[in-house]
Amino acid sequence: MTQNNDSVLHIRIGSPAERDGLEQTLAAIDAGENVEQNPSRLVVEDLETFQRLFRSTNLELLQAIAEHEPESIRALARLVDRHPPEVTDNVNELADYGLLELEQQGRSKQPTLWYDEIEVEGDISLRDAGPDIAPA
Repeated sequence: MTQNNDSVLHIRIGSPAERDGLEQTLAAIDAGENVEQNPSRLVVEDLETFQRLFRSTNLELLQAIAEHEPESIRALARLVDRHPPEVTDNVNELADYGLLELEQQGRSKQPTLWYDEIEVEGDISLRDAGPDIAPA
């Protein structure tokens, strides 16, 4: 049950055009421009990307970050009993999509989350969702 709507990340599978809007917003932020942001909403371009981002190993990382607030990626890797280079790759991909932030802490980067719940919105179309399947 959601207690505070500000701590929920809303995710939607949408068109690449919606994702382009996010990319433009992120580029404007990087350029130091003031932009109206909605960090509580993420549009993932397709079901394949959604599945990659939310595979069990990534969900395990997000849960470990939320529960233990590790001080570094190496500490996160110890928490989930995985090799640091693999965890680093996963964490960087999650950060690229805005699913976590990396805060510089001396020589380390600390993965952090601003949300404690993920809500998936919308519908998943069974038509035009992938390669054509020939009838048997």
